[in-house]
Amino acid sequence: MDFPSRLLLLLEVVELGSFTNVAEQRNVDRSVISKHISRLEDELGVRLLNRTTRSLSLTAAGNEMVNQAKSLRDLLSNTHRLAQNYHAEPRGVLRITSTTLFGRQYVQQAVHTFQQQYPEVDIELRLEDRVVDMVREGFDIGFRIGKPKDSSLITRKVARSRLLIVASPDFIEKYGDINTIEQLESLPATVYSAPGLVIDKFGYLNKNNESRSFQLKVAYRVNDVEMITQSAVAGNTLAVVTAQMIENEILDGKLIPIMTQLNLDDFGTFYAVYPHRDAPIKTKLFIDTLKAIIGDDVPVWEKHIPGFANMYGRT
Repeated sequence: MDFPSRLLLLLEVVELGSFTNVAEQRNVDRSVISKHISRLEDELGVRLLNRTTRSLSLTAAGNEMVNQAKSLRDLLSNTHRLAQNYHAEPRGVLRITSTTLFGRQYVQQAVHTFQQQYPEVDIELRLEDRVVDMVREGFDIGFRIGKPKDSSLITRKVARSRLLIVASPDFIEKYGDINTIEQLESLPATVYSAPGLVIDKFGYLNKNNESRSFQLKVAYRVNDVEMITQSAVAGNTLAVVTAQMIENEILDGKLIPIMTQLNLDDFGTFYAVYPHRDAPIKTKLFIDTLKAIIGDDVPVWEKHIPGFANMYGRT
């Protein structure tokens, strides 16, 4: 490992918080990381980290070196990015992060199509529902619901994400027609839940165009969005889902949209996010490939719901 690589390793240690975390990510022994940082300190002739058995902290010199390492990382990233725009054909590695369900349904499909057209591009796809630090973790593209809080990232709209309320025929037979907010709030429901997050409250406009919300009566919490739909199909609960979560359940009669007169708020918008306005051509081409699969105005997943264009406030 050369000097610049050791300097970038210092930055990685600081961002991940420990030698152990870096070692696990790189799949090497912790002692290897410690040895390289000690070598860096010897080369610079200053102590960079204060080490205890439980924590690491930067010295004043270490803080300065971390700032230099960030500048070096930016310089290297920009150099590679600019060079890629001079290739006749896209090449290199394209690192993508996406929410799990969206990635399985559409990003994976785009990967297959893209690599048929541009075989010189190797792709790494990571599916996870946590918020990813695009720059620190080195991703070229991210696909997420909602605009990122980091204003330095560039966003491009991919598709809208509308909500609907569904229940199985057995559920409706058991509880009867559901026509009011009071009924909706009184019946058992399945909702998405993760540490520190329960999505059980949804907004709508009443007849006077005033913003209101309803809160579901939670009978089942689950941290996998696909299981929300499956739970509703099973018939014990109703659910509020995004149109993207629906495949053929409505077409096959396993689920029925209910309360379709309600003017539901949208869940949000899918965005592609990337770190640089002047993104490499491979980044732009991949987003174009994905959008061609999803569609421009009406996303392909809404076609799985007959009459959806006239439901939930769209009449």
